[in-house]
Amino acid sequence: MNLRRMLAVVVKELRQLRRDRVTLAMILGIPVMQLVLFGFAINLNLRGLPAAIADEAGTSASRAMVMDMLATGVIRPVAPARTPQDLMALLQRGTISIGVAIPRDFDRRRIDGREAVQVLVDGSDTVVQSAAMQLAQMPLDSTAPVAAQAATQRRLGPDQAAANPVSVVAFYNPERRSAVNIVPGLIGVILTMTMVLFTGVAIVRERERGNLEMLIATPLSRTELMVGKVLPYVVIGLLQTTVVLALGVWLFKVPVRGSLLDVYLASVLLIVANLTLGLLISTKAQSQFQAMQMTFFVFLPSILLSGFMFPFDGMPVAIQWLAEVLPLTHFLRIIRGVMLRGADLLTLWPDVVALLVFTTVMMLAAILRFRKRLD
Repeated sequence: MNLRRMLAVVVKELRQLRRDRVTLAMILGIPVMQLVLFGFAINLNLRGLPAAIADEAGTSASRAMVMDMLATGVIRPVAPARTPQDLMALLQRGTISIGVAIPRDFDRRRIDGREAVQVLVDGSDTVVQSAAMQLAQMPLDSTAPVAAQAATQRRLGPDQAAANPVSVVAFYNPERRSAVNIVPGLIGVILTMTMVLFTGVAIVRERERGNLEMLIATPLSRTELMVGKVLPYVVIGLLQTTVVLALGVWLFKVPVRGSLLDVYLASVLLIVANLTLGLLISTKAQSQFQAMQMTFFVFLPSILLSGFMFPFDGMPVAIQWLAEVLPLTHFLRIIRGVMLRGADLLTLWPDVVALLVFTTVMMLAAILRFRKRLD
């Protein structure tokens, strides 16, 4: 073994790494990204969950109880509601995660020691269910007049305690099965991982194999070439969607409460969005390995910030704005809304529009960046 020759190889590799900006970015960027995401953005202690409150009683006691709930920081009102039906509509659309229903006879129910408040929870996210249980532990009877508390205790007797005035009702996943929440999200994760990677190496592979020279000689326009690259993978993506969906329903009994057509339309929106993103990466990368490296920079934030693994509402506002750029974030809202809550695409139109805008921007950027030449 010649140490001098071996040292020359080491120096050569270090110089090559210095010239390879993508590899250098992975060496430094991935540890920094993971540290920032796990240390700053990921938060399992949920606060500020989007909520609506339907106070049909409208008394001083009910308003005091609402203030106590808001003081916990678990919920924050984001939409008005008058009746429990309004709360259910907001839950189905995904506008809120928690609804608080206060009946007209709230004061009488609390004096009698009965259930006085219902907390309606979007149970499609098991983490939200756990956070909502904190509201059920609140000693809401502490705001009642002393005379009313004494009367309630005399009626119940010395050995009995009043019933918990707050009950939590979980919809869409009352059994709290994790598969119900994970399987719909897995459709998006698999499509993100495969579609971006497939098209990320598409143009680079043509260049490395020498096929790009033949494509340059054809009358194909840039738009025709880009769209032609995307369309075959749409079929592959739909096949993957069918496999995951069938196994999820068969093995894990995941419900499909909405239209199956809406499930596939939502999948097409994500597939095309990811394919256009992969095309943009392909126009930037110089080799297939570099394209795979750049794909990893998209896949990691998508997994961590979209709401698939960690609750979206627990992230800082700045990170939430960043996550809104990712197509997987919007797809998860759509697919869980359709499959678990029975919503339709028209109800979930903001996320549909977001995916369409993302697709248009990425496709235009890929077309503008691509040049029918070898240099």
